[in-house]
Amino acid sequence: MSQILLPYGKSHVILEIADDLTPQIIMPPISSTAVDAHEKIVDSIKHPTGKFLWQQIKPTGRVAIAINDKTRPVPNNLMIPPLLEKLASIGFTPEQITFFIATGTHTPMRSDEFSLLLPSEIISRYRIVSHDCDDSANLEFLGTTSRKTPVWINAEFYHSDLKILVGNIEPHHFMGYSGGAKTAGIGLTGRQTINQNHAMLVEPNATFAIYEENPTRQDLEEIGDLIRIHGVLNVVMNPSRQIMYSLFGSAREVMIAGIPFAREICQTKIDQGDFDLVIASPGGYPKDINLYQSQKGLSHAASITRDGGCVILVAQCAEGVGSNSYEAFMEGITSPDEVFIKMKNDGFKVGPHKALQFAREQKRIRIIIVSDIEKKRIERLLLESGENLETAFKKALISLPPNPRIAIMPKATNTIPQL
Repeated sequence: MSQILLPYGKSHVILEIADDLTPQIIMPPISSTAVDAHEKIVDSIKHPTGKFLWQQIKPTGRVAIAINDKTRPVPNNLMIPPLLEKLASIGFTPEQITFFIATGTHTPMRSDEFSLLLPSEIISRYRIVSHDCDDSANLEFLGTTSRKTPVWINAEFYHSDLKILVGNIEPHHFMGYSGGAKTAGIGLTGRQTINQNHAMLVEPNATFAIYEENPTRQDLEEIGDLIRIHGVLNVVMNPSRQIMYSLFGSAREVMIAGIPFAREICQTKIDQGDFDLVIASPGGYPKDINLYQSQKGLSHAASITRDGGCVILVAQCAEGVGSNSYEAFMEGITSPDEVFIKMKNDGFKVGPHKALQFAREQKRIRIIIVSDIEKKRIERLLLESGENLETAFKKALISLPPNPRIAIMPKATNTIPQL
């Protein structure tokens, strides 16, 4: 028997597999030796990519720094101090700077949660605001994109004199890649904006690792243009969440420069796809903080699973499903086909869109969830509960042919399989 460790929350679970099954372990490429992260970040801020020029920045007015919420593993503790040092060297004071937590449609973060994102010395000195996509009183309409997305943005952020985003570039299951304008273009916009943009996820090129031809991503770039983002600080991390690259500059240029680095770190060659069974972990916390986030790892695993095959998604989901609207949408639904019908009748909405993403895979493959979510709650979402990894594995094997082809993806969300 061989033992396989899979990330599960902040720990791991172990799967014992008979030696004759010989699973293929699919991981991101082994990254080169970790670099001096501080040096990389400072250097990128000092030498911006694209049109951004520090020489044009005057220490007047208000500075807005947008950061991701707790569902994103961005190393703010390493990235933000050098950025604040640069702003201080220009002459900005803490009183001029506000941090905006980019929550998108997620629940706004409470003040007692800010320590999950920022060091205490920053929390004590700077004003911090958590965005609410439904707070219409603080949303301003900027116009529409060429794809007819109405752009509603956090008004206070928009009217700041210097707008900087902090985030990371990594694969995204329908946006192609995270990073760039996304922190504000999705994270600080209104629900109507996010719904309209995300409705394009049904289009063929709205998938991971596609940038220029991706409709959701290119719509986002237009949203970013309307917001008039000044600068973006993005890092690219390896699977161990060590910073390998850092870029600072204008939003589009940072993406164009950073995507090749993300591909280098996340894209891995496989001889063939069409596995009978893929056992996938999103990569542990916070990638598996809830089912809503964990589905992103499922997308990568499903892409190499044959029709009629099975994916076991191993995700702790310490915060449950992660979307009340997704659970409400699924009430009374009895089949994947009904998901498509209801979505068509009700119109596309973020939250319920997770039902669409799961249903699209369920039409083709079997999905078993191993998590801390109670069995009945999983089954109400039309998903199969594995109770534990050993049980799920045994259940999957029963329905598979002799000598099944098995793949294991311990870091599925950050692994792009390439044939």
